[in-house]
Amino acid sequence: MNWHDVTFTGQRLRAFPSGALFWPEENLLCVSDLHLGKSERLARRGGALLPPYETRETLARLDADLAATGAVRVVCLGDSFDDSGVAEALAEEETLWLLRMMAGRDWTWIAGNHDPAPLTLGGEHRAELRLGPLTFRHIAEPPATGEVSGHYHPKASLAGQSRPCFLIDTTRIILPAYGAYTGGLRSHDPALTALMDRTALAILTGTRCLVRPMPR
Repeated sequence: MNWHDVTFTGQRLRAFPSGALFWPEENLLCVSDLHLGKSERLARRGGALLPPYETRETLARLDADLAATGAVRVVCLGDSFDDSGVAEALAEEETLWLLRMMAGRDWTWIAGNHDPAPLTLGGEHRAELRLGPLTFRHIAEPPATGEVSGHYHPKASLAGQSRPCFLIDTTRIILPAYGAYTGGLRSHDPALTALMDRTALAILTGTRCLVRPMPR
């Protein structure tokens, strides 16, 4: 499987082209901003009508990453659902698919700003999770050491093509959005340049990982 190895606060991590982060020592897979049910939420609130396939596409990607890594722990870094009503509105097939992936795994839902946490689906629900030298939360909080977060949906361009990306420096990692129907914030936006130090790298996702200095 294609990935990029990262050493962060003394831990060996793997950034996957899907946007997932794997911690082999803990057998832990981390994903952020799945935004499951976005098309349903838009339709319910009278917004744009989008093909209702993004939840299945996102679940299929997550299922493949779980199979490839054999992860027994999963941390979802918030905004796993597009709003607090979506977890109850998922199609039965999608709910059963998600529950099957959760079965037998230590599954942690971190609360996001879109969803307080899908309380009806089981798993553990936290504002943040500290595990060894790493702290998992939805939104970055400066100053930070060993912080893994999401929220911003960072993107960067290479050869004129924009892709979701990880942003990584010596103190924090910001994950890309994992969901199929998610926008993004350019890495040169002041909200991101204020958080990341001058050593920061962008790891662009897609068919394979591409690494470059964080565009500013």
